[in-house]
Amino acid sequence: MKLYEYILKPLSPFGTPLKGDTLFGHFCWQCQYDGTLLEGGFEHWIKLYPRKPFAIFSSACFRMEKGEKRYAVKRPDVPLEWLFSSAGKSKREIFEERKKNAARRWLLLGESLTMNLDERNLVNNGDLFRLLFPELETSDELPLSMKKEIEAEYLQSHNTINRETMTTGEGMFAPYNVSASWFFPETRLAVFVLVEKEATDKDRVRKALERIGVSGYGRDSSTGYGRFVVEECFEKPLPKCDDATACYTLAPSVPVAEQYKDVFFTPFTRFGKHGDTMATSDNPFKNPVIMADEGAILFPVSNEHFQKPYLGKALQDLSKSEPNTVAQGYAFYLPLKWEKDL
Repeated sequence: MKLYEYILKPLSPFGTPLKGDTLFGHFCWQCQYDGTLLEGGFEHWIKLYPRKPFAIFSSACFRMEKGEKRYAVKRPDVPLEWLFSSAGKSKREIFEERKKNAARRWLLLGESLTMNLDERNLVNNGDLFRLLFPELETSDELPLSMKKEIEAEYLQSHNTINRETMTTGEGMFAPYNVSASWFFPETRLAVFVLVEKEATDKDRVRKALERIGVSGYGRDSSTGYGRFVVEECFEKPLPKCDDATACYTLAPSVPVAEQYKDVFFTPFTRFGKHGDTMATSDNPFKNPVIMADEGAILFPVSNEHFQKPYLGKALQDLSKSEPNTVAQGYAFYLPLKWEKDL
């Protein structure tokens, strides 16, 4: 498989996080409408998907373009003491540092995507903002009302009008709030896509992503949410680690349990819903799935595991209204050497 990086520039708020499995779902709808995006057509490749995935999307991560090219991904989901040394420190010092260390939510990666778990590569929100926008550190151009936050959450009010009274009311007509998020202006996001070269290529995946960016991604896209542009795309070499012992995932996944001797992850429950035209069907909901969120660390039983650049499995039997529905349970991963004793 080939690995491509797509650089996205957000243009609007997002009601749904840019996660790999949701991006895959949007891509499938694009392939359903445009038969030229996949060689042999969408129906052919969706049947092969459980044993031969045609595309695997990562979740979006932050991309630093000022100075050294780097990425910021979620801190690995392992105990804090595995990442931060306590050698030579008293219990009081360890306790005082724990809260600061817990706030260091981001792991910095180099352009080659090589994993380095040195403490200096783990940063908090403020440090990451300064790395993404170093010019704002001494600038007076930023309005005081604009917070220095990379991604700011807010509540968006919704309501449904009762056409008999022409106003809101109680029950289904009661006003309610839903959360959404804004990215700081000029933020750049990177999405990595593993592509089966027999199925499609870099330019066709870009075309699909550009269409998604125009029509909108995720919840409330019909009201202007989820807009972005694809600024660049290019091929990247698959990350390598000759003495790898563990995998770090870049998207929610469903690992095959017997392939691992130990796993560390944050559970993520996907309460799935059909998209596009099926979102307004009589039964738009899919069965919920518990996944390992991105940032999981998995220790394979065998070194043969590292011969493939992805892990996990396809998700099937998800929908009563559309039996052929599949979801991305695969994830692109970064190999690394873990030196801690399990």
